[in-house]
Amino acid sequence: MLNEVERWLSTRSWSVTDRPLHRVLAAKRSSGQSVSVVLPALNEEETVGEIVAVIRHDLMAQVPLVDEIVVVDSGSTDRTSEVAAAAGATVVHRDEILPRIPAVPGKGEVLWRSLLVTRGDVVCFVDADLKEFSSDFVLGIVGPLLTDPGVDLVKAMYDRPLGTELDSLASGKTAGQGGRVTELMARPLLNMHWPQLAGFVQPLGGEYAARRSLLERLPFPVGYGVELGMLVDALHLVGLDALAQVDVGVRKHRHQDGQALGRMSAAIYRTAQLRLARGHLIRPALTQFERGAEGFEPRTYSVDTEERPPMTEIEEYVERKAA
Repeated sequence: MLNEVERWLSTRSWSVTDRPLHRVLAAKRSSGQSVSVVLPALNEEETVGEIVAVIRHDLMAQVPLVDEIVVVDSGSTDRTSEVAAAAGATVVHRDEILPRIPAVPGKGEVLWRSLLVTRGDVVCFVDADLKEFSSDFVLGIVGPLLTDPGVDLVKAMYDRPLGTELDSLASGKTAGQGGRVTELMARPLLNMHWPQLAGFVQPLGGEYAARRSLLERLPFPVGYGVELGMLVDALHLVGLDALAQVDVGVRKHRHQDGQALGRMSAAIYRTAQLRLARGHLIRPALTQFERGAEGFEPRTYSVDTEERPPMTEIEEYVERKAA
Protein backbone atom coordinates (compact mmCIF):
# COMPACT_ATOMS: atom_id res chain seq x y z
CA MET A 1 0.00 0.00 0.00
CA LEU A 2 1.24 3.50 -0.83
CA ASN A 3 2.52 5.60 2.05
CA GLU A 4 0.00 8.23 0.98
CA VAL A 5 -2.83 5.75 1.44
CA GLU A 6 -1.58 4.64 4.86
CA ARG A 7 -1.53 8.28 5.94
CA TRP A 8 -5.01 8.79 4.44
CA LEU A 9 -6.36 5.82 6.38
CA SER A 10 -5.20 7.39 9.63
CA THR A 11 -6.53 10.87 8.84
CA ARG A 12 -9.60 10.35 6.64
CA SER A 13 -11.14 7.09 7.94
CA TRP A 14 -13.49 7.62 10.85
CA SER A 15 -16.26 6.02 12.88
CA VAL A 16 -19.75 7.43 13.19
CA THR A 17 -19.02 7.86 16.91
CA ASP A 18 -16.21 10.33 16.14
CA ARG A 19 -18.77 13.04 15.42
CA PRO A 20 -21.61 13.08 17.95
CA LEU A 21 -24.96 14.33 16.72
CA HIS A 22 -24.79 17.55 18.74
CA ARG A 23 -21.47 18.46 17.12
CA VAL A 24 -22.79 17.81 13.61
CA LEU A 25 -25.93 19.87 14.30
CA ALA A 26 -23.86 22.76 15.64
CA ALA A 27 -21.71 22.70 12.49
CA LYS A 28 -24.81 22.68 10.30
CA ARG A 29 -26.28 25.68 12.11
CA SER A 30 -23.06 27.68 11.95
CA SER A 31 -22.40 26.92 8.29
CA GLY A 32 -25.98 27.35 7.10
CA GLN A 33 -25.69 24.32 4.83
CA SER A 34 -28.71 22.23 3.86
CA VAL A 35 -28.86 18.45 3.48
CA SER A 36 -30.82 16.39 0.96
CA VAL A 37 -31.19 12.61 1.15
CA VAL A 38 -31.87 10.78 -2.11
CA LEU A 39 -33.08 7.19 -2.41
CA PRO A 40 -32.94 5.72 -5.93
CA ALA A 41 -35.65 3.06 -5.99
CA LEU A 42 -36.86 0.30 -8.29
CA ASN A 43 -39.42 -2.14 -6.85
CA GLU A 44 -38.41 -1.64 -3.22
CA GLU A 45 -41.83 -1.51 -1.53
CA GLU A 46 -40.67 -3.89 1.22
CA THR A 47 -37.85 -1.69 2.49
CA VAL A 48 -38.14 1.90 1.23
CA GLY A 49 -40.86 2.91 3.68
CA GLU A 50 -38.91 1.96 6.79
CA ILE A 51 -35.78 3.76 5.56
CA VAL A 52 -37.72 6.96 4.90
CA ALA A 53 -39.58 6.70 8.22
CA VAL A 54 -36.36 6.25 10.22
CA ILE A 55 -34.67 9.24 8.59
CA ARG A 56 -37.75 11.42 9.04
CA HIS A 57 -38.15 10.47 12.71
CA ASP A 58 -34.50 10.57 13.78
CA LEU A 59 -33.06 13.35 11.61
CA MET A 60 -36.02 15.59 10.78
CA ALA A 61 -38.62 15.33 13.55
CA GLN A 62 -36.25 14.79 16.47
CA VAL A 63 -33.43 17.01 15.21
CA PRO A 64 -33.13 19.28 12.14
CA LEU A 65 -30.25 17.56 10.35
CA VAL A 66 -31.95 16.52 7.10
CA ASP A 67 -33.91 19.12 5.13
CA GLU A 68 -35.53 16.89 2.49
CA ILE A 69 -35.92 13.23 1.56
CA VAL A 70 -36.47 12.53 -2.13
CA VAL A 71 -37.22 9.10 -3.53
CA VAL A 72 -36.59 8.89 -7.27
CA ASP A 73 -38.63 6.01 -8.68
CA SER A 74 -37.01 4.59 -11.80
CA GLY A 75 -40.03 2.67 -13.08
CA SER A 76 -41.29 0.47 -10.27
CA THR A 77 -44.14 -1.91 -10.99
CA ASP A 78 -44.94 -2.43 -7.31
CA ARG A 79 -46.09 0.07 -4.64
CA THR A 80 -42.68 1.67 -4.10
CA SER A 81 -43.94 5.20 -4.82
CA GLU A 82 -47.04 4.89 -2.64
CA VAL A 83 -45.11 3.39 0.28
CA ALA A 84 -42.39 6.04 0.10
CA ALA A 85 -44.89 8.89 -0.07
CA ALA A 86 -46.88 7.49 2.85
CA ALA A 87 -43.69 7.38 4.92
CA GLY A 88 -43.09 11.06 4.24
CA ALA A 89 -40.75 11.25 1.25
CA THR A 90 -41.12 13.47 -1.76
CA VAL A 91 -41.49 11.02 -4.64
CA VAL A 92 -40.46 11.94 -8.17
CA HIS A 93 -40.49 9.65 -11.18
CA ARG A 94 -37.25 9.47 -13.13
CA ASP A 95 -38.98 10.21 -16.44
CA GLU A 96 -40.49 13.45 -15.10
CA ILE A 97 -37.04 14.93 -14.50
CA LEU A 98 -35.43 16.66 -17.47
CA PRO A 99 -37.85 15.20 -20.06
CA ARG A 100 -35.87 16.88 -22.86
CA ILE A 101 -33.31 14.09 -22.50
CA PRO A 102 -34.97 10.64 -22.72
CA ALA A 103 -34.10 8.55 -19.69
CA VAL A 104 -32.25 5.27 -19.92
CA PRO A 105 -32.34 2.44 -17.37
CA GLY A 106 -29.68 2.51 -14.71
CA LYS A 107 -28.85 3.62 -11.19
CA GLY A 108 -26.42 6.32 -12.27
CA GLU A 109 -29.11 7.85 -14.47
CA VAL A 110 -31.37 8.26 -11.43
CA LEU A 111 -28.64 9.76 -9.25
CA TRP A 112 -27.68 12.24 -11.97
CA ARG A 113 -31.27 13.41 -12.47
CA SER A 114 -31.79 13.72 -8.71
CA LEU A 115 -29.56 16.81 -8.71
CA LEU A 116 -32.32 18.64 -10.57
CA VAL A 117 -35.01 17.88 -7.96
CA THR A 118 -33.02 18.46 -4.79
CA ARG A 119 -31.77 21.65 -3.18
CA GLY A 120 -29.28 20.57 -0.52
CA ASP A 121 -25.73 21.88 -0.39
CA VAL A 122 -24.88 18.35 0.74
CA VAL A 123 -26.50 15.44 -1.11
CA CYS A 124 -26.62 12.05 0.59
CA PHE A 125 -27.39 8.90 -1.42
CA VAL A 126 -28.87 5.83 0.28
CA ASP A 127 -29.87 2.59 -1.45
CA ALA A 128 -33.54 1.72 -1.00
CA ASP A 129 -33.08 -2.01 -0.35
CA LEU A 130 -31.43 -1.78 3.07
CA LYS A 131 -32.83 -3.86 5.92
CA GLU A 132 -32.70 -3.00 9.64
CA PHE A 133 -31.75 0.54 8.60
CA SER A 134 -30.14 2.92 11.07
CA SER A 135 -30.02 6.69 10.72
CA ASP A 136 -26.31 6.39 11.61
CA PHE A 137 -25.78 5.71 7.91
CA VAL A 138 -26.83 9.27 7.13
CA LEU A 139 -25.32 10.91 10.21
CA GLY A 140 -22.00 9.16 9.63
CA ILE A 141 -21.45 10.22 6.04
CA VAL A 142 -22.97 13.69 6.30
CA GLY A 143 -21.05 14.58 9.46
CA PRO A 144 -17.58 15.16 7.98
CA LEU A 145 -19.00 17.34 5.20
CA LEU A 146 -20.59 19.65 7.77
CA THR A 147 -17.66 19.73 10.20
CA ASP A 148 -14.65 19.63 7.86
CA PRO A 149 -14.54 22.18 5.00
CA GLY A 150 -11.74 20.27 3.29
CA VAL A 151 -13.82 17.13 2.77
CA ASP A 152 -15.92 16.90 -0.41
CA LEU A 153 -17.07 13.27 -0.60
CA VAL A 154 -17.63 10.63 2.10
CA LYS A 155 -18.37 6.94 1.60
CA ALA A 156 -19.84 4.64 4.21
CA MET A 157 -17.89 1.53 5.15
CA TYR A 158 -19.43 -1.45 6.88
CA ASP A 159 -19.57 -5.21 7.22
CA ARG A 160 -21.70 -6.89 4.53
CA PRO A 161 -22.93 -10.30 5.68
CA LEU A 162 -23.54 -12.56 2.69
CA GLY A 163 -26.19 -14.51 4.62
CA THR A 164 -27.17 -15.01 8.23
CA GLU A 165 -24.50 -15.38 10.89
CA LEU A 166 -25.34 -19.08 11.09
CA ASP A 167 -24.95 -19.46 7.32
CA SER A 168 -21.61 -17.72 7.43
CA LEU A 169 -20.27 -19.94 10.19
CA ALA A 170 -21.53 -23.10 8.51
CA SER A 171 -19.85 -22.21 5.24
CA GLY A 172 -16.60 -21.16 6.87
CA LYS A 173 -17.04 -17.56 5.75
CA THR A 174 -16.68 -14.53 7.95
CA ALA A 175 -19.72 -12.42 8.68
CA GLY A 176 -18.08 -9.41 7.08
CA GLN A 177 -17.92 -10.82 3.58
CA GLY A 178 -20.51 -10.21 0.91
CA GLY A 179 -19.11 -7.52 -1.40
CA ARG A 180 -18.46 -9.99 -4.20
CA VAL A 181 -18.18 -7.54 -7.10
CA THR A 182 -16.01 -5.31 -4.93
CA GLU A 183 -13.52 -8.06 -4.14
CA LEU A 184 -13.46 -9.70 -7.57
CA MET A 185 -13.64 -6.65 -9.85
CA ALA A 186 -13.49 -3.19 -8.27
CA ARG A 187 -10.74 -3.69 -5.71
CA PRO A 188 -8.28 -5.24 -8.18
CA LEU A 189 -9.01 -2.47 -10.69
CA LEU A 190 -8.46 0.28 -8.13
CA ASN A 191 -5.31 -1.26 -6.69
CA MET A 192 -3.76 -1.72 -10.12
CA HIS A 193 -4.81 1.50 -11.83
CA TRP A 194 -5.74 4.00 -9.08
CA PRO A 195 -3.73 2.84 -6.05
CA GLN A 196 -4.53 6.06 -4.21
CA LEU A 197 -8.07 4.72 -3.84
CA ALA A 198 -6.97 1.35 -2.43
CA GLY A 199 -7.90 2.41 1.10
CA PHE A 200 -11.64 2.49 0.48
CA VAL A 201 -13.28 -0.43 2.26
CA GLN A 202 -16.52 -0.28 0.25
CA PRO A 203 -15.73 1.58 -2.99
CA LEU A 204 -18.97 0.37 -4.63
CA GLY A 205 -21.22 1.01 -1.64
CA GLY A 206 -24.42 2.91 -2.39
CA GLU A 207 -24.32 5.03 0.76
CA TYR A 208 -22.24 8.16 0.30
CA ALA A 209 -22.59 11.92 0.56
CA ALA A 210 -20.93 14.76 -1.29
CA ARG A 211 -21.04 18.48 -1.72
CA ARG A 212 -23.30 19.60 -4.54
CA SER A 213 -20.44 21.75 -5.75
CA LEU A 214 -18.52 18.54 -6.50
CA LEU A 215 -21.39 16.41 -7.81
CA GLU A 216 -22.48 19.00 -10.35
CA ARG A 217 -19.01 18.92 -11.94
CA LEU A 218 -18.83 15.13 -12.33
CA PRO A 219 -19.95 12.99 -15.26
CA PHE A 220 -22.29 10.17 -14.20
CA PRO A 221 -22.06 6.69 -15.76
CA VAL A 222 -25.72 5.79 -16.23
CA GLY A 223 -25.49 2.26 -14.81
CA TYR A 224 -23.72 0.32 -12.07
CA GLY A 225 -20.39 1.93 -12.88
CA VAL A 226 -21.48 5.17 -11.23
CA GLU A 227 -19.83 4.55 -7.86
CA LEU A 228 -16.43 3.60 -9.27
CA GLY A 229 -16.58 6.38 -11.85
CA MET A 230 -17.45 8.94 -9.21
CA LEU A 231 -14.54 7.93 -6.97
CA VAL A 232 -12.01 8.01 -9.79
CA ASP A 233 -13.24 11.32 -11.18
CA ALA A 234 -13.44 12.92 -7.73
CA LEU A 235 -9.86 11.84 -7.03
CA HIS A 236 -8.65 13.63 -10.15
CA LEU A 237 -10.82 16.69 -9.53
CA VAL A 238 -10.31 17.38 -5.80
CA GLY A 239 -7.54 15.02 -4.65
CA LEU A 240 -7.37 12.18 -2.15
CA ASP A 241 -7.49 14.32 0.99
CA ALA A 242 -10.91 15.65 -0.03
CA LEU A 243 -12.26 12.08 0.09
CA ALA A 244 -13.08 10.17 3.27
CA GLN A 245 -14.92 7.14 4.68
CA VAL A 246 -16.88 6.49 7.86
CA ASP A 247 -17.59 3.18 9.61
CA VAL A 248 -21.34 2.88 10.19
CA GLY A 249 -21.52 -0.75 11.32
CA VAL A 250 -23.35 -3.44 9.36
CA ARG A 251 -25.20 -3.21 6.05
CA LYS A 252 -27.92 -5.75 5.31
CA HIS A 253 -29.64 -5.78 1.96
CA ARG A 254 -31.00 -7.98 -0.80
CA HIS A 255 -28.31 -9.94 -2.61
CA GLN A 256 -28.37 -10.48 -6.36
CA ASP A 257 -27.67 -13.69 -8.21
CA GLY A 258 -24.40 -14.50 -9.94
CA GLN A 259 -25.49 -13.47 -13.41
CA ALA A 260 -26.73 -10.08 -12.22
CA LEU A 261 -23.36 -9.62 -10.52
CA GLY A 262 -21.65 -10.50 -13.78
CA ARG A 263 -23.53 -7.76 -15.60
CA MET A 264 -22.67 -5.35 -12.83
CA SER A 265 -18.99 -6.30 -13.07
CA ALA A 266 -18.98 -5.74 -16.82
CA ALA A 267 -20.42 -2.25 -16.40
CA ILE A 268 -17.82 -1.43 -13.75
CA TYR A 269 -15.01 -2.71 -15.93
CA ARG A 270 -16.27 -0.64 -18.84
CA THR A 271 -16.40 2.45 -16.63
CA ALA A 272 -12.80 1.86 -15.58
CA GLN A 273 -11.70 1.21 -19.16
CA LEU A 274 -13.22 4.47 -20.37
CA ARG A 275 -11.21 6.33 -17.79
CA LEU A 276 -8.02 4.52 -18.66
CA ALA A 277 -8.20 4.97 -22.41
CA ARG A 278 -11.14 6.91 -23.74
CA GLY A 279 -11.96 6.06 -27.30
CA HIS A 280 -10.37 2.61 -27.25
CA LEU A 281 -12.71 0.17 -28.97
CA ILE A 282 -14.03 -2.62 -26.77
CA ARG A 283 -17.15 -4.63 -27.50
CA PRO A 284 -19.67 -3.35 -24.93
CA ALA A 285 -21.52 -6.63 -24.45
CA LEU A 286 -21.48 -9.57 -22.05
CA THR A 287 -22.58 -13.11 -22.90
CA GLN A 288 -23.74 -15.36 -20.04
CA PHE A 289 -25.21 -18.85 -20.05
CA GLU A 290 -28.40 -20.36 -18.67
CA ARG A 291 -29.41 -24.01 -18.83
CA GLY A 292 -32.41 -24.48 -21.08
CA ALA A 293 -34.31 -27.43 -22.50
CA GLU A 294 -31.52 -28.19 -24.95
CA GLY A 295 -28.54 -27.47 -22.74
CA PHE A 296 -26.72 -24.23 -21.98
CA GLU A 297 -28.10 -21.31 -23.92
CA PRO A 298 -26.26 -18.02 -24.42
CA ARG A 299 -27.78 -14.73 -23.29
CA THR A 300 -26.03 -11.58 -24.41
CA TYR A 301 -26.54 -8.29 -22.59
CA SER A 302 -25.39 -4.84 -23.57
CA VAL A 303 -23.03 -3.14 -21.13
CA ASP A 304 -23.76 0.44 -20.10
CA THR A 305 -21.44 2.75 -22.01
CA GLU A 306 -23.35 6.01 -21.94
CA GLU A 307 -22.50 8.71 -19.44
CA ARG A 308 -24.32 11.88 -18.51
CA PRO A 309 -22.29 15.10 -18.62
CA PRO A 310 -21.56 17.24 -15.56
CA MET A 311 -24.78 18.90 -14.46
CA THR A 312 -23.21 22.35 -14.93
CA GLU A 313 -23.45 21.68 -18.68
CA ILE A 314 -27.22 21.22 -18.54
CA GLU A 315 -29.12 24.40 -19.40
CA GLU A 316 -32.09 23.64 -17.13
CA TYR A 317 -29.83 23.11 -14.14
CA VAL A 318 -27.89 26.30 -14.73
CA GLU A 319 -31.12 28.27 -15.06
CA ARG A 320 -32.56 26.77 -11.89
CA LYS A 321 -29.37 27.52 -9.99
CA ALA A 322 -29.38 31.13 -11.16
CA ALA A 323 -33.03 31.64 -10.20
